[in-house]
Amino acid sequence: MDKTVVVAVEWRQAHPLYRKQVKRVTKFHVHDEENKSKIGDWVNIMETRPLSKTKRWRVTQVLSTGEPAPTEEVLGLSPEELGQIDDEVEEATEDGEEQES
Repeated sequence: MDKTVVVAVEWRQAHPLYRKQVKRVTKFHVHDEENKSKIGDWVNIMETRPLSKTKRWRVTQVLSTGEPAPTEEVLGLSPEELGQIDDEVEEATEDGEEQES
């Protein structure tokens, strides 16, 4: 069974002339020794020695399965802490709207 997965990393870059944010995607060929990742999973990868012509990375862990972003694992925050941050952001946006009116 094939142990290669392709990880797409999406990032944004300002266009050199127009300064509009443009999406870019970098694809990494990654070695998955245990074949535990599936399509749509969020994974951690790390650089390693060359394993083949194109593989220079390997999967260290599967953070979550499916589409939702793995905010708890990536940020290291508990759900309560994430809720507090969301509340602070909402309060800041409400204050900003009131000042503009």
